[in-house]
Amino acid sequence: MASHKGRRGAGGGKGRGEGPGDWMLRYVPGLGSVRIGVDANRESPRVPPGKAAKERPPKEKSKAARKPSRAKSGVKGMVLRADASARSVPMLSALADGRKTSRQAPPPRARKRSGGMRFIRGLFYWVLVLGLWGAIGVGGLLFYYAMSLPDTSGLYDVAHTPSLSIVAANGEALSHRGDLLGGRVALSDLPSYVPEAVIATEDQRFYWHFGVDPIGLARALYENFRAGTVVQGGSTITQQLAKNVFLKPDRTIHRKIREMLLAIWLEARYSKEQILTLYLNRVYFGGGAYGIEGASERYFKKAARNLTLSEAAMLAGLLKAPSHYSPTNDIDLARRRASIVLGNMVNAGYITPEMAREANARPATLEGYSSSGSINYFVDWIADALPGFAGEPNTDLVVRTTIDPAMQRVAEEVVAKALAEIGAKVGATQAALVAMTPDGAVRAMVGGRSYAQSQFNRAVQAQRQPGSAFKPVVYLAAMEHGLTPETMRIDRPVRYGNWAPSNYSGRFDGPMSLRRALAESVNTVAVQVAQEVGVRNVIRAAHRLGVQATLPANLSLALGTCDVNLLELTGVYAAFANGGYGVIPHGIDEVHSRDGEELYRRSGSGLGRVMSDEVLGEMNYMLRGVMIDGTGRKAALSDRPTAGKTGTSQDFRDAWFVGYTADLVVGVWVGNDNRAPMKKVTGGSLPATIWHDFMVRTQTGLPVADIPGTYPPSEGVAQAEEPQQAPAGDQGDLDPNRRRDWEEPGFFERLFGASSANEPPSALAPGHPNDNR
Repeated sequence: MASHKGRRGAGGGKGRGEGPGDWMLRYVPGLGSVRIGVDANRESPRVPPGKAAKERPPKEKSKAARKPSRAKSGVKGMVLRADASARSVPMLSALADGRKTSRQAPPPRARKRSGGMRFIRGLFYWVLVLGLWGAIGVGGLLFYYAMSLPDTSGLYDVAHTPSLSIVAANGEALSHRGDLLGGRVALSDLPSYVPEAVIATEDQRFYWHFGVDPIGLARALYENFRAGTVVQGGSTITQQLAKNVFLKPDRTIHRKIREMLLAIWLEARYSKEQILTLYLNRVYFGGGAYGIEGASERYFKKAARNLTLSEAAMLAGLLKAPSHYSPTNDIDLARRRASIVLGNMVNAGYITPEMAREANARPATLEGYSSSGSINYFVDWIADALPGFAGEPNTDLVVRTTIDPAMQRVAEEVVAKALAEIGAKVGATQAALVAMTPDGAVRAMVGGRSYAQSQFNRAVQAQRQPGSAFKPVVYLAAMEHGLTPETMRIDRPVRYGNWAPSNYSGRFDGPMSLRRALAESVNTVAVQVAQEVGVRNVIRAAHRLGVQATLPANLSLALGTCDVNLLELTGVYAAFANGGYGVIPHGIDEVHSRDGEELYRRSGSGLGRVMSDEVLGEMNYMLRGVMIDGTGRKAALSDRPTAGKTGTSQDFRDAWFVGYTADLVVGVWVGNDNRAPMKKVTGGSLPATIWHDFMVRTQTGLPVADIPGTYPPSEGVAQAEEPQQAPAGDQGDLDPNRRRDWEEPGFFERLFGASSANEPPSALAPGHPNDNR
């Protein structure tokens, strides 16, 4: 109950009605404010206090007023008594009867305040209850994951950077990478800008968070939501260390939660310097190099303590995507990434803008490797692919590959000899070779003329136009749609829009079978066949055979205007050699830890059946004709059946030969890194010579097996037949967009409408020499 101290009446008179009174104001629930005391209920005129004495005439005090008051207002502690007859308090009987007076209900503001407080108290209660149950649920979930965490006692057991030993199929050692100098590098032994480059790039709030960065996670979630896919990870250095040391590389929510718990545990147990030291000695830098010391030796042939600022920036830039940014793949891309790292260091205050400009002016360069043999092209390919098969374990690895050391040495010698004796004469400076079994196991790989001079792998990384080496895909689609090797077409001038393909010979030979057209690499017939069966069906056949690149949906595709690499194209021909099954070119058979634990073993059968037996027989019959009386005669072997196809791109920039026996598939590319034209080098010249020499040295004396598939040619001479096309008067202007009955539109065509992108690239405009053979 609230009370208010007595106050004087406002009037200045001395009488009972106007004299000062002694009263007290109390708030009674249900009644409101009540004045209690002498003259409490007598109203006084509302006169300003300062004017009361002047405006009111003095009156004679009554006897009662002249008597001294027993209780005066303003006297602290005095008990005030009210005149019972003058009180305005309702009778108790009225309260008992439930009768209301004008002072019973609280004012509206009090009622609103009371209702609002009840809502706030209820809301607080339920929030507290839900929060409590939520905390119990989260605690139980964390307890469940904490019980499943791996053993963390072996964090320091490995005193060296995990090494990588790559061995051949027969167990012969090919390469050893990893702990090249031995021992673990201490943070104090490194230049300060080495860890600073890593922190500025990977975890700028490393010294502020507790193992998990909520700001970074929120930013990553926002960016991933905007992009509609995973574009940022939000993992801290501590989380990456936990993943690399204790967990497998699977991308699941379960692993992510365990990673966060381990990161918090690491932060609670170890200092920031210890965590950063462990990270730098365990993280993968690409190219088979684990740890900063191994990466420094791998890329710059020096100890980590001697790294320059530009070299440190390049290594820190690799951590985002080691294989993608690897300087052995693309040194320019690695340098651009290092420039971004230097900018991050400037923004973080680790270096000055002048230091960054000086480092960019003197970028890092590759200074060599532990071995300069061409086998390192293959080793690089294996090392870059390894994390996808076995993760990044904290132990030494032994990788058993598919390589045949003897065959590898022959490949290196044949390529080197051909370039040395013929290359300079014809303007060819580079070559590449891939040999694989019909199931896709790579037996030999040469990625260039000299690994010591250039680590760019032209067998895997170079994307070049295959020319007529792509034509077997076109004829495969034709065989699948009812044409046969004996089907007749006319070699004649044709025009599609503004494009008129021509032959290398400059002449047109009239009616010929499809077998002869492929053997002699006749361009006009190949384009007619592609238009007849549909470019989209050609693209589907290529993808079914293992081509992964996006192919142009125009008729120039029949002449190989797409970009592929040698490994991929050789895998396409493997399907013809193995009985019609698509393959995935591979080089890893098994991965074991140094203690013998199996981490990976290859299994599976590739892409499955990609052509019927009938089509297989027809295709091998035609491709054998290339070696008998076609453009591949120079590559043919005298002691066993062979098949294959030549290819030459525009202006003699690329020359190919891909051929096979029943036991081996080999692809050869010859050209220049700057795409400079060669001196009329075709697929049937220098590449065919390299292929022939390699096959003679590796296959002579082995049991002879026939190429799979049979085809009985029809008796008699087939007559020239016209494909379904426009009338004779319009044969030079066939509609390239005309779809055959069997060619169905793709998803995006149905969604957005037919595409008119059948114009060939400018390189195939009239006046340019077209691919021939």
